[in-house]
Amino acid sequence: MTLDATDKKLLLFLQEDSTQTTKALSLKLGLSVTAVYERIKKLEREGVIHKYVAIVDRKKVNRGFVVFCHLKLVQHTKEYLTKFEKEVTRLDEVLECYHVSGDYDYILKIYVADMEAYREFMVTKLTTLQHIGSTHSTFMIGEVKNTNIIAL
Repeated sequence: MTLDATDKKLLLFLQEDSTQTTKALSLKLGLSVTAVYERIKKLEREGVIHKYVAIVDRKKVNRGFVVFCHLKLVQHTKEYLTKFEKEVTRLDEVLECYHVSGDYDYILKIYVADMEAYREFMVTKLTTLQHIGSTHSTFMIGEVKNTNIIAL
């Protein structure tokens, strides 16, 4: 799907605040409410917009300790990769998991309450997954940039 300038502006406005009404968006874009509604529906049908979410402040729900865990599997077989990926998606503490190139096979972004909670997570959950060869944990000191807005 090719996005025109209006689609890009609309997507920016929705990324900033998806609770805006079609009326508010129509005023910003200089379009009718119906035109805005139809554009949003088209973006949804085409999969450009695939869901709307509430972004929760991790500190206010006792998940302020952020860990980036680099992980190596013992082998790179399709069976091991598939099994690990299936298992890691079930871990609530893991918000993001990426299969990457380089010294490690995966990078996990983990939210927990504190260091003790991370230790408990490692001992009782992560290291019990099959085929893990090694892990390397990096702890977030401060957040410099964290956005969900994709510039178009």
